Amino acid sequence: MSSFKFFWTTHKWVGIIAAAVFLNMAGTGFLLLIKKKVAWIQPPEQRGAIENSLTVSFDRILESIRRYPELEISSWENVDRMDVRPGKGMVKIRANNFWEAQVDLTTGEVLQVAYRRSDIIEMIHDGSFYGDWAHAWVMPATAICLLYMVFSGVYLWVEPTIRKRRRRIRGPQPVKRTTP
Repeated sequence: MSSFKFFWTTHKWVGIIAAAVFLNMAGTGFLLLIKKKVAWIQPPEQRGAIENSLTVSFDRILESIRRYPELEISSWENVDRMDVRPGKGMVKIRANNFWEAQVDLTTGEVLQVAYRRSDIIEMIHDGSFYGDWAHAWVMPATAICLLYMVFSGVYLWVEPTIRKRRRRIRGPQPVKRTTP
């Protein structure tokens, strides 16, 4: 089998097999790129009352967010993360169930409660949504497939050009005739 035929065949089958993962990564990657512009994906950031003193305590924040049943927060164990934005005078609290509350750092009042889809989209994008095995094995294998697709695609594009150039340099070849 010639190297061109080998690369042609493997390029085709690797592309077909990896296409579903590539589409998944491309679609979720696009959504992650536009997440700050689309409120459905990630809630827009609110501004708190910035009075040069961000004095609210963690106890006051927990007390404020407990009032919202959709957050399902009864203690700090139900909080996945906190993202403090002193320049905007607020803190984002993400619950374990992907709901987000934004709390004013001066007054402790809740500015907004909304569902945050960007984290789920990111989990789908990096494969961790499907399980640790997908994140640890499928996604790296897909990266290797993508590299193979790029290099074999370049070879399949360049090789015929080189072949044509060689023929042009050699000139027309005499036709060999066999006598019967």
